[in-house]
Amino acid sequence: MAPSTSSVITLNINGEKYTLPVDHRTTLLDALREHLDLTGTKKGCDQGQCGACTVLLDGRRTVSCLQLAVAAEGREITTIEGVAEGDQLHPVQQAFLDLDGYQCGYCTPGQICSALAVLEEHEAGWPSAVTADVSPEAGPPPLSPDEIRERMSGNLCRCGAYVSIVQAVARAAEVRTSGAEEAVA
Repeated sequence: MAPSTSSVITLNINGEKYTLPVDHRTTLLDALREHLDLTGTKKGCDQGQCGACTVLLDGRRTVSCLQLAVAAEGREITTIEGVAEGDQLHPVQQAFLDLDGYQCGYCTPGQICSALAVLEEHEAGWPSAVTADVSPEAGPPPLSPDEIRERMSGNLCRCGAYVSIVQAVARAAEVRTSGAEEAVA
């Protein structure tokens, strides 16, 4: 008897549970777009090189075109559809809108999901390839344009909106920092 090549899985996406049958070879990207009609996540290169399909998996960014859906079962998946709080845009989304961090908009969902992870990684003190002092006691480096560019380098924009994307991530970081300062005060 041949082993089964499909399963019924339950995915936790944006706080909701979805149960669906999938072939074991189905990527998370295809499960989102083709099976669940969550089309905000875009299919770009389908090879993990452009970042258009970036989603958050347990809070960490991943290219969903290389992630098998069956391997995402039991994990928290956040897509662009789950970033805003109702009608209130997330500060990253608002910064992209205010500073024209998009042109055609195709890469924007992946850029925004990646930017969310960048802010978390930076706040946690994770160094990047351009971080000058990587010693633990140094703390998070300043979130300079070079840091942002390096941390966002896995996301390509065919329209070339990189200057605005860097500005939008910097603005979202400022909003995040000022919000944290207001909460302490």
